[in-house]
Amino acid sequence: MAPLAGDFTYGQWSAVYNALSFGIAAMGSATVFFWLQLPNVTKSYRTALTITGIVTWIATYHYFRIFNSWVAAFEVQQAGGDYAVSVSGTPFNDAYRYVDWLLTVPLLLIELILVMKLPAGETASMGTKLGLASAVMVALGYPGEIQENLAVRWFWWALAMIPFFYVVYSLLAGLGEATAKQPESVSGLVSAARYLTAVSWLTYPFVYIIKNIGLAGPTATMCEQIGYSIADVVAKAVFGVLIWAIAAEKSRLEELSKPGRR
Repeated sequence: MAPLAGDFTYGQWSAVYNALSFGIAAMGSATVFFWLQLPNVTKSYRTALTITGIVTWIATYHYFRIFNSWVAAFEVQQAGGDYAVSVSGTPFNDAYRYVDWLLTVPLLLIELILVMKLPAGETASMGTKLGLASAVMVALGYPGEIQENLAVRWFWWALAMIPFFYVVYSLLAGLGEATAKQPESVSGLVSAARYLTAVSWLTYPFVYIIKNIGLAGPTATMCEQIGYSIADVVAKAVFGVLIWAIAAEKSRLEELSKPGRR
């Protein structure tokens, strides 16, 4: 954990404060929603929806920890008609994000594969390959994130992009045939989930290189925290809503296909 710069403005500090607070609210409310919806989907899709809720629950916990660490790292005092912000000396622990991603990113891919209800062999194969690739991606990204040396940051970024592109390619192309086999009313939702994941994930490498392209100090920290928070909410809470929508629609179709139902 690199020491924080000491010249944050109150606006910069509060922007991060509010972004982290938004992350807590979005992830927490999403968790409650997903788990309350479990009785409303058939047994085939409850595992996927349960994992969806686990992902946002883990994220809620880590956002609490990041938020508390951010608050503890600063002292905010009234100074005239405004507020003055100074570092308290307590380190800001941003490593919670990587712990979160190491746990949740593989689960995000697994929940998509499960809700698609592919053949058992294909589910196991795709889940294993994409889960491992995403875990390697996160593990390779962290050493560069905590470095100040630009050459080292770029080196680890480039390594992390190898499994990153493999996962994104698999989402956009590898699952295309399986998506086409989904029911007509579901295939559009599955495609939306795949593309949303790919687009939201593309945010992360660009936020990662903020410090590589010249930004530094409070501005870089603020942009990183806000960028990662927005990307997390889209990749987990919004993506989870699509997983629920797919599960709900496929459950409806299964109920209608039962004998005696129209």
